Amino acid sequence: MDGVIRVLLVDDDPLVRSALALMLGGQSDIEVVGEAPNGQDGVALVGELEPDVVLMDIRMPEMDGLEATQVLHQRPAPPAVVVLTTFDADDHVVRAVAAGADGFLLKDTPPGDIVHAIRTVAAGDAMLSPSATRSILARLRSSTSTDRSSVAADRLTVLTERELEVAVCVGRGLSNSEIASELYLSVPTVKSHVSRLLTKLDSTNRVQVAMVVHDAGLV
Repeated sequence: MDGVIRVLLVDDDPLVRSALALMLGGQSDIEVVGEAPNGQDGVALVGELEPDVVLMDIRMPEMDGLEATQVLHQRPAPPAVVVLTTFDADDHVVRAVAAGADGFLLKDTPPGDIVHAIRTVAAGDAMLSPSATRSILARLRSSTSTDRSSVAADRLTVLTERELEVAVCVGRGLSNSEIASELYLSVPTVKSHVSRLLTKLDSTNRVQVAMVVHDAGLV
């Protein structure tokens, strides 16, 4: 995306919010536009401030980060959400993706990687820590069944040949620019295809598209 990336911090620990704000404040292309101590206040601030990206904790009072993420992704034009947590449990990762999170990082992730994640999801790509990716793939491998594969394959029949090619690339974890290079398309064209994929597959983010492709056995 062009211009400054507007970021909202949602975490019940004021020290964490201060540390994140200090770290992000040194980036010329990122602006922290607000902070919230829980998911409920975070959802309200999204309506007021219209951030591009929300850094979301999971365990918070009033409304936790997973519920808040789900609420935000029911909005007509939701912000990208990066779940930032101290917990690396498989269930948290899968639930965050199901809720619509565009990224999942641990709080001990190096500052540079957090900044990179914000830029990545703002550009429309997904961003998962390596451990989160392993958790999702492990869950997929352990739960894959003939019925699940059949359902996933049926869902993909609504796609055009080109959309299916893009979906497979998404399933491989490629970014928009990487897909554009591999399929000889422009980045705006790839973004348009990804947008149609999300609509046709009733998905809220690229990771959910990737999960359908994995279930169908195409990657």
